[in-house]
This record gives sequence, structure tokens and C-alpha cells, in this order.
Amino acid sequence: MKKNRWLFLISALGALIGVVAAVIYAQQKPPLPPMFQPAANPYRSGIYANGIVESDQASGANVNVYPEVTGTVVHIAVREGQAIKRGDEMLTIEDSVQRALAAQQAAQADAADAQLAQLMAQPRKETLEVAQAQADAAVASLKTVEDQYDKLHKSWQIDARSVSQDAMDNATNAVAMARSALVVARRQLALTRAGAWSYDIRNQEKQRDALRKAADASDALLKKYVIRAPMDGVVLSVNTAVGAYVSPAGTYDTYTQGTQPVAVLSSQQDWLAVRVYVDEILVHRLQLEHGTQARMFLRGTDTSIALEFVRVQPYLTPKIQLSDQRTERVDVRVLPVIFRFRRPQQPAIYPGQLVDVYLGGVS
Repeated sequence: MKKNRWLFLISALGALIGVVAAVIYAQQKPPLPPMFQPAANPYRSGIYANGIVESDQASGANVNVYPEVTGTVVHIAVREGQAIKRGDEMLTIEDSVQRALAAQQAAQADAADAQLAQLMAQPRKETLEVAQAQADAAVASLKTVEDQYDKLHKSWQIDARSVSQDAMDNATNAVAMARSALVVARRQLALTRAGAWSYDIRNQEKQRDALRKAADASDALLKKYVIRAPMDGVVLSVNTAVGAYVSPAGTYDTYTQGTQPVAVLSSQQDWLAVRVYVDEILVHRLQLEHGTQARMFLRGTDTSIALEFVRVQPYLTPKIQLSDQRTERVDVRVLPVIFRFRRPQQPAIYPGQLVDVYLGGVS
């Protein structure tokens, strides 16, 4: 009897607990307020479009920096978010081979220039003195053989038997040879005095100029191993590292398995631009001849910013999804419309950020 009473009490307690639990769990808790309000159309007949934040430039896009040479990165002189000036060094590529080639070609150009200076400096004083001495020696030699001939000829006139015919012939030939040697020596002296031939000088000038231009081209190529900022702006991203291989195609990105620029720059970010992509089926509703109103909504916040119309890029391009761009197949085309806005202190807005945009003033 006592045991049954305990069983009854336990059953009653379990039933009571079940009723209380059912009542508690049946009560609905009030929903939590949303973290932010979804973007709502602020215009009576506005249209929605996707937008992406970019730097505010004449081109309306960020500047992608690519090297013009290939090689391994040995130094990176900038960091992301850094303000830079045009001409500032950004990164350096290993240049030992090109540096040696530039030095070799510069030395060749210097050698050609020295050879030209040598031609222009002719006649050399010492060479001219040798040619003059040779001419004087030829005069002396001629006088010697002429004196010898005169002596033989006078003896022959006195007594023809005193001089043999062979001796007379040798003396005559010696005089003729001495006179010819004198002519050659005098012409050689004149040639030496004249200096280098004008055609030799012109040829050497052309060779010097060609080698100098090759050296200048090699030096210009050497300078490209240091990548410098093409504009005043801000470094948005550095996509390479010391030891990485880069080329004019950019640098390989293991995440996307494709190439990308070694760095991305933007203009000074007091103002930013928004590139809005309007679907082709809505383009006819736009009235852009006098500009159009637009408002940008930052995703994940209640912030909206009025946009200032800049221009239309009058060319419809294929719509690019934020998926694998190498394999996607999209038939929709969009019209890019460029707006700008002054960057607020808060919240933080960065180039590359996706935003929702509503365009007003449409038909």
C-alpha cells in the first residue's frame, strides 16, 4: 500500500513537470530586431543595380601595375595602404644579367668613341715627323745618286773608256729609283698631313652612334627592373613577395590559379567612385542626358550615401559574376555608369567593395 502511494506521487510529479514544460516551451519569444534594415528603394520609380567602389580617376578604375621585364622579386619598398608619389620605388627585380649587359654595351660605345677621337686627332705629331724624315731622307738619297751619276757622266765625257756602259746604266737607274722614292715619300707626307679619311670618320661616327643607342636602350631596360609608381596615389594591394617570379603577365596567384597585377593603386581617397552596372533590359529607362540621381547602400549597415553622376561608359559589356570567371557562361550584358562620392569618416569604405545602388529619375 505504501509502495503504491509513492508510485502515485512520482507519477503526479512527472505529470506536473510535463505540464509546466509544455507551458514554458509553448510560449513564443519575441523576434530579435534586425541588425540592419535592408536597402529600400528611395525613389518612386527607381531601379536597382549592383555597384563596385573604385578609385576616383579620369578612367574611373584602379591602376593595375605590371612589370615590363621578367625576374625574381628581391625587394618590396611599399606596403598596402601607403600613400606614394609618382616615381617612388615600389619593388625591385633581380637585374644582375641586364646590369652586366648594360655595362658591356656602354664599354663598347666608349671604345667606339675613343676610336673616333683618334681618327679626328690625326695626323699624330710623331707620325707626321716620321713622314717628314722619310721625305728628307728621300731627298738626300736622290742627291747622293745624282752626284754619283754626274761624276760618272763627266768622266765618260772626258774618256768614254774610263766608265763602263754597265756602270752608267746602274747610275741612271739609281737616279730614276731615287726620284720615284722621293715622289712616294712626299705623297706619303701629304697623306699624313691630310689626317683621317672623311669616309672613315663618318663610318666610325655611325658605329659610335649605333653602339651608344644600344647602350642607352640597355640602360633604359635596366631601369625597368625597378618598378616605380606611375601616379600619386595609395597602394591598395601588393600581390607578390620577395622571391616570387613576376613577368609582364603579372604574378601567379595560387588562390585563383591565375595571374594578377603585382600591385594595385588608387588615387588619393578623399573621393571614391562607384561603377554601377545597369542591366541591359533596364537601360532604356535611364535618362542620363542631364545626369541622374542615385543613392548607394552599404551592405550590412543602415548607411546610405547620395551619389554624384559623372559619366556613362557607352559600351555594354558582359555581366561578370563573382564566381569562377574563367568558366562561367553569361549572356546578360550591362551598361557601366560612373558615380562619385566624398569618402565619409565612418563607416570605412574601400575600393573593391560591393554596394547596392538605386537610380532615380528614370522613365
